[in-house]
Amino acid sequence: MVVQYVREQTLVPMQRLGRYIGFGVLGSLLLGFGVVFLGTAGLRALQDETGDTFSGDWSWVPYLIMFVALLFGAALVWLARSARRAEKEYR
Repeated sequence: MVVQYVREQTLVPMQRLGRYIGFGVLGSLLLGFGVVFLGTAGLRALQDETGDTFSGDWSWVPYLIMFVALLFGAALVWLARSARRAEKEYR
């Protein structure tokens, strides 16, 4: 009876917590890879599709544009996270 109690109250919740953490880590890794690939794709598009606009001394501008775009995306995620957290605290 004690073994069954320990199994139900400690082992099963720990297994569920491990699964929850595993999916969270996997999801964050996949999102991270996605952001890196989208940033790289945007940079390559700016470098290839703009012709000679960003050539010579202006070759650094696509990097700046993508840096600003990624910062803007991070700021949007931060604001959405903050708004959701504030909404939870209000309830």
